[in-house]
This record gives sequence, structure tokens and C-alpha cells, in this order.
Amino acid sequence: MKETGALAGIRVVELAVFAAGPVIGKHMGEHGAEVIRIESSQRPDGFRVHYPPFKDDRPGLDRGGTFAIFNNDVLSVTLDLKHPRGVELARALMARADVVIENFAPGVLKRLGLDYSALREINPGIIMLSSCNQGQTGLRARQRGFGSQLTSMSGFTHLTGYGDGHPPMLLYGPYIDFIGVGYGLIAVLAALDFRRRTGRGQHIDLSQYEAGLQFVIPALLDQQVNGRAPGPQGNRDPHAAPHGAYPCQGDDEWCVIAVFDQAEWRALCQATEHPEWATDPRFVTLEARQANEDELDRLISEWTTRHTSRQVMEKLQAAGVPAGMVQTIGDLFSCPQLLHRGQWPALEHRELASYEYEAPPFLLSETPAEIRRPSPCLGEHNDYVFGELLGMSPAELEQLKTEGVLA
Repeated sequence: MKETGALAGIRVVELAVFAAGPVIGKHMGEHGAEVIRIESSQRPDGFRVHYPPFKDDRPGLDRGGTFAIFNNDVLSVTLDLKHPRGVELARALMARADVVIENFAPGVLKRLGLDYSALREINPGIIMLSSCNQGQTGLRARQRGFGSQLTSMSGFTHLTGYGDGHPPMLLYGPYIDFIGVGYGLIAVLAALDFRRRTGRGQHIDLSQYEAGLQFVIPALLDQQVNGRAPGPQGNRDPHAAPHGAYPCQGDDEWCVIAVFDQAEWRALCQATEHPEWATDPRFVTLEARQANEDELDRLISEWTTRHTSRQVMEKLQAAGVPAGMVQTIGDLFSCPQLLHRGQWPALEHRELASYEYEAPPFLLSETPAEIRRPSPCLGEHNDYVFGELLGMSPAELEQLKTEGVLA
């Protein structure tokens, strides 16, 4: 399958589930790489079977919206890696690959004979990205887990919420998976550049736990340098007041407002037609506003509830006050800016009918991404990958299906 794009000519073999590996493959596929995802009907990706929404609320291996949005421009083959022939075929694909992406627990691929040291014997330039919970080495390397566990381990759960006995806001949330995606993609591209210059591949050992720490650096620095243990602040900010999400006219309508300096504060007072706030001793300085933030939030809420979120946003923005309406999912799909940028390309899918995928958030002028292939049905590309790429005959493929290897 001839591709174009910045990564045209790069072949990726993916042995990964959920987000931390597959979304990296998705991004590479959108830029021209041929991404072959090895799956199994015996143990399908959890996004295929456990995560709604499903088309017409009917679960099915090929009916999951969550799986779809993270797997466009990827090919799917099925292999039973518990079968020796399945491992042999996986190795044959990796011998022809530039990159292997995996997020198994450490040691699993070594037992299969598919680890980096084994693959470099047959493909010296191979690049392998291992994206697991806590890295390939260390006391907890083999500890299995999920993104929600790492969200708490990395401090996100502690830092979110309103404090003072209120429950944390992130009781569940695999945010670390997606942080790992960003770092993983950068690492793979760096390794490809290194191979272009030296001819040598390498093994990338990515700890999702450590990747998450990069996003709480301000809190870590505050602890290290100032000896302060940061805690949850809700919507408030040490450098701004007011700073929050305020209820607006309508059902569950909100607008966020942030005031960082005195000019913005005076502009807000004029825009809300409450010039008296600017000289009120309770609000005249940032320190005073923070000392009386509950009362300030109450007064602002009285004003915002008389207007729609869009009206609040447009009025304050016109006055030079940072403000933005809290958009629903429906708002995102009709946002004129996103539509102009082509953020939601629609492709026809065998089970989902017309489905809007998410394009990359950046545009390359010379080699723009192209969303050309819908998310794959399970095993949809077995004939192409094993037949055309590996040169197997229809009779051989049928035999492998009969034996349960392509399963």
C-alpha cells in the first residue's frame, strides 16, 4: 500500500493495546507510515470491547467509538502469539519493519523471543519503543497497572479538587497514557533521525510514570526549592483573581474568567457595569481579591447567570479580559475554527457508517497529514499483510486460519 507523507517508507509493527502505544501508531500512520497492528480475537484490545460508546448501543469488536478514534490509518492483522507459528510470523513482520511499538509488561516479549536483543539479530536497524507503566528496570518494573493508577502515583489526583475535605476530582482518569504518547512519538522520531545518521537502531525504554512527572514540574519545584507541599486549589490560581468557571444562563452553561493584572480587573468592572468593584477595598488589589475570593465569585456569578456563556465570553474578550465559554462536545463538532482547519474528517467505516476522526493538531506545509483510512475491523488486513508482504499463498493463509494461527 503505497503511502505519501513525511514518514512515507517507514513501516511500523505494533504490539500494543489501549492508548499508550496505539495512538503513537495512529499519528505515524497519518503522516504516511505503514502501521501494522498485531491483535488477537482471543484477547482483543479493551477499547474494542469495554469502552462505550458503541454503534447503536450494541457492543461489538468493530463497533467501538473509542477504539475507532484512536486507530485510524492503521492496518489490523490477527495472530495468536501463544502459537509458535504466530510468533514466527510476527518475527517475519518485524524483520521487515523500521519500528516496533509495544506496551506489554517487561519480560513478556523476551519469553516470546521478540525482545529487542532478539530482533536486532535479524534486523540490526530496528527501533523498538517499549511504553510500559514504570519502565523496563527497577523494583516495580514488572508491576502491572493502568493509567488511572499512574495518575495517582504521579500526583495528579492529589493536586486536583477543591481541598478541605472535598473528594478529589480525578477518581478515575488515565491521563498518563496520553502524556506517554507525546513523549513516545518524539522519542521514535529522534531514534529514526539517529538511525538515518548512523545506521543504528535502538531500544526506547519509556516509563509512563516518569512521563507524567513532567506535567507537575511546577509543584515539584515548589516542594524542592521552597519546601511547600502543593495541594488542590480547585479553579483558583496564586497569580490571578478572579480565576474560575462561572455559571451562565441555561442548563449547565459555564464561562471561565481569569484576571491577572489591574488593567484586566478595571476592564472587567466596566464590562460588567459594576465600576464600584474597582474601588471596593475588598477587591482593590490582587491580594485583597484573593482574601475575599468567595464573595468576589458570588458577585461575578450573579452577573454571569443573566447572560449566556457566549455572551459573557464575547463581552469580556472585547473588553480585553481573558474569558472563554466551556464548550460541549457538540460545540466542538460545530466550532467554525476547527471546521476551517479540517479537524473532523469523515470516513466510511464498515460497521460505524460515516465516522468523524480526529486530525493532528498541526499542519505540515510540505507534507500535510492525510486521514485516508478508517479504523480497522479486527483482522481486516490479514490477506494483504501475510499474502502480499510475506508472500504467502491463499492456500497457506487458509491453513493458518484453520489451525487458529490467524486468530
